Amino acid sequence: MGIPRALLVLCIATAFLSLGPRGSLGRSHLHKRQQSHGRRGNGGHRLQSPVDSPADPPAAGTSTTVTPSNSSSDSSVFDVRSFGAVGDGVTDDTEAFRSAWRAACSVESATLSVPSDGVFMITSTIFPGPCQPGLVFQVDGVVMPPDGPQCWPKSDSKHQWLVFYQLEGMTLRGEGTIEGNGEDWWSLPCKPHRGPHGSTLPGSCDSPVLIRFFMSCNLTVRDLRIENSPQFHIKFDACEDVHIEGLSINSPAFSPNTDGVHIENTRSVTIYNSMISNGDDCISIGPGCSDVDIQNVTCGPGHGISIGSLGMHNSEACVSNVSVKNAVIRNSDNGVRIKTWQGGMGSVSDISFDTVYMENVRNCIIIDQYYCSNKGYCQNQSSAVYVSGVTYANIKGTYDVRSPPMHFACSDTLPCTNITMSEVELLPHEGRPARVAPGDPKLGLLT
Repeated sequence: MGIPRALLVLCIATAFLSLGPRGSLGRSHLHKRQQSHGRRGNGGHRLQSPVDSPADPPAAGTSTTVTPSNSSSDSSVFDVRSFGAVGDGVTDDTEAFRSAWRAACSVESATLSVPSDGVFMITSTIFPGPCQPGLVFQVDGVVMPPDGPQCWPKSDSKHQWLVFYQLEGMTLRGEGTIEGNGEDWWSLPCKPHRGPHGSTLPGSCDSPVLIRFFMSCNLTVRDLRIENSPQFHIKFDACEDVHIEGLSINSPAFSPNTDGVHIENTRSVTIYNSMISNGDDCISIGPGCSDVDIQNVTCGPGHGISIGSLGMHNSEACVSNVSVKNAVIRNSDNGVRIKTWQGGMGSVSDISFDTVYMENVRNCIIIDQYYCSNKGYCQNQSSAVYVSGVTYANIKGTYDVRSPPMHFACSDTLPCTNITMSEVELLPHEGRPARVAPGDPKLGLLT
């Protein structure tokens, strides 16, 4: 074959490949409503895999790859605009983000850059590993999903929006905002919850977790604003060595199931210097967690810092070595809470709450081994998750007099043991007297 004919065959083959069908990563979606989003907000062991796991990422080469239109002066920085992202808040920029991720993932110490002058709408996406070490996902602009369930592509998962999967040594950071567009999800007619001024509102059904890290290790998330998630704001699932610092998480007090940071089947976690206000747990620690250190966190409004719920559906759940220190909890339904279901198995042990300031908090201190989300319609069962070795030290502030400041509902068959309290001083908020008399068992004090 002569040289011209070889070149002709090569060109035809290249054209055929470029026109091939798009894979599962290549779905497109038009966001119909223009929005303006500024930067809002207030201030050695095998890990268990949860049932709700993301689908395996498509094999390399099955989706359209966008070649960057112009190269950055730094070959390790991959700007999503160079891969075709528009950043107008309306155009679907999903494929540009996926292409930028694939390029950055293959380069050591690379940065995927989301520039500060754009609002980027992307649909539900898995960012898979493994990648080269030192990868940074730098968000300086605004990144958001489609605006509510009516704009969500039918073929996309409604369980999660952004999934970071099988990664090691990755950092998610930036001065920008991850905006959840959760308002329309909160009003779905599924789970009633308390609204403003004592009202009752419907709540979220099949709503997506905004950010999920799954089966990953040596992770850092820092300095971001994360707002208005349809459900949990950020979730770590089957992960190890996680460092969270400087986050600002903000959703309305009436937004249901919007836990700030949720961890499960995850160990060696630090959460430092962050502010979280939302409609559910500020930080929730699920089954399979150990070695968790929380310091200098401000919560509220919301439901405080919770271990649990654990043991649901007669499951086994273990949580150990959790420390909360130098925390502030304001205007919350709960302060620091341990909640387990009847019929569960496992244990909660070596838990420390030290130097926590409460301001106008209902149920400042709770251990509840009879937790039931069905308003008391749970079957009595004899087995329980064992709770032992819990220390409360220097817990001070004010409580909302609608509820007792402390409540210990320990199992009859497997009661709480080794509960230690020192320097606990909780007064009625604004000097109002409590609605229960001294010595009333409803105070829930240990005797």
